[in-house]
Amino acid sequence: MSVPCKSELSLLNHDEREVVMNSHHPMVGEMERDELERLRARLQDLRDRERTLSRHRRRETKGTADPRGKSFSGTAVHANRRQSVFAAAIKRIKNELTRIRKFEARRELGAAARRALALRRARQFSRPQMPPTSLDGMRSIPSRRRIYKLPREKIGRVSQANKRAQARRDSKRGRSH
Repeated sequence: MSVPCKSELSLLNHDEREVVMNSHHPMVGEMERDELERLRARLQDLRDRERTLSRHRRRETKGTADPRGKSFSGTAVHANRRQSVFAAAIKRIKNELTRIRKFEARRELGAAARRALALRRARQFSRPQMPPTSLDGMRSIPSRRRIYKLPREKIGRVSQANKRAQARRDSKRGRSH
């Protein structure tokens, strides 16, 4: 749930107000990335301090912790509200950082796409350079098939050997043709 800006500022002292006001719309859009990172770190420190104070105040009210120094005033609820103000400011800063990262990623992606398109166009429209040749015509490509050269007397020798072997077997059994 969002908290109005006036109620946020009523919970903070002067230095904290300036830090939190920098996390609101007009100022956060004008900041650079490194400034936003520093602001987020400062806000996280403030939030962590308030979280510690809130937890200690709760322990004091339960009776499980000793009272803190005399200057610590307010209740745990007050510290919780201050902590939520800082958490909301951190959230705004993180959203802005995310927006900046996405913008940079889109810009890099567009640049990469333009480079790829330029490379493709350069490759597509360039002709390979052939060395000058004499006009001898087409070159013959030798066949890759193996060439078997058998003497004429060996052609059909396997089938003739089978024919003779079969005739011998038939003569042993007493058959004739």
